[in-house]
Amino acid sequence: MKADKEYEAVNESGNRIGIDMYDGEGKRHQSPMELLLSALAGCSAVDAVQMMKKKRRTITSFETEAIGERREGIPAYYTAIHLSFILTSPDATEEEFAKVIKLAVEKYCSVASSLKPEITFESKIVNPT
Repeated sequence: MKADKEYEAVNESGNRIGIDMYDGEGKRHQSPMELLLSALAGCSAVDAVQMMKKKRRTITSFETEAIGERREGIPAYYTAIHLSFILTSPDATEEEFAKVIKLAVEKYCSVASSLKPEITFESKIVNPT
């Protein structure tokens, strides 16, 4: 604990991440629940990018957004999570990207496999031409 509402997590390699429970202007780090969404989005993104690269697709950019709906009351856990994936690529198709996202979220992402709520997702390709 660094302060009343401020913490730091350190992994075995010594990497540090700030965590805080502040609101508004005092907010400098993600909350534990925001970190959970970030972990899910990051895990799924890593797997999806690896699969697209295996297919030898050009990745100009890749974005992921995670939105969670939380239960009222305590504990205020996620009851649903929606992930959006946007790939900018001149040579990928919607169909193959949708299949990759499905595999990334439902089969390969360890974070997704560790969660209880229903996780929905969508994928979109932007052709930069």
